[in-house]
Amino acid sequence: MPTHAILVWDLPTRLFHWLLAGAVTGAVITAKIGGNAMLWHGRLGLLIIGLLGFRLVWGLLGSHTARFARFVRGPAAIRAYLRGQWQGIGHSPLGALSVLAMLLVLGAQAASGLVANDDIAFNGPLYTAVSKEISDALTGWHRRGEWAVFGLVGLHLAAVLFYTLVKKEPLVRPMITGRKPVARPRPAAPKGGGALGLVLALAAAGALVWLANGGLLPPPPPPATLDTPAW
Repeated sequence: MPTHAILVWDLPTRLFHWLLAGAVTGAVITAKIGGNAMLWHGRLGLLIIGLLGFRLVWGLLGSHTARFARFVRGPAAIRAYLRGQWQGIGHSPLGALSVLAMLLVLGAQAASGLVANDDIAFNGPLYTAVSKEISDALTGWHRRGEWAVFGLVGLHLAAVLFYTLVKKEPLVRPMITGRKPVARPRPAAPKGGGALGLVLALAAAGALVWLANGGLLPPPPPPATLDTPAW
């Protein structure tokens, strides 16, 4: 059947995807380096939180293929997809589950990092908002959670290879250009995701980063003054 290219992914969705991939990669690398690199690990964690906040709002106000209500489907759609009876553009029913799992795991990982500590020099920006016992417990979960991140990233890369090499369906190029070859008859192109939705999503991301960085915490007390002799 003849094919033609159609716009599938809007620009904000594509930028979110690649920025998130870069931020997660950088966060893993800086965590393994440790030391002074932990400062950048914390900054990248805040970036991840902002990106996730943006995606949650964009999933409500973005273009149709980016909206959760359009690509998150029930068991019937998943069964139809497994039988090869599903037709659509954007995320497949199984791909939707992957997206939700990634958002959930990365959100939990970033949130636990906000109160984590290494008992040496690094504390998360919300460390003082919880007790030392809670911080230590969540630090342990934060360290163990990296294996869940590795697992999901591995599954994601394996799925990309499977679709590209076996099913001959490109996934990487459409996430760069936004356009994907589809068979005729021509499906409807994604709609929605206007300027107002983009502004609201960016505002939500900025507000979330401000909160995660301790925006509501009281300022630290001033350093104690030392009484020194006049001579």
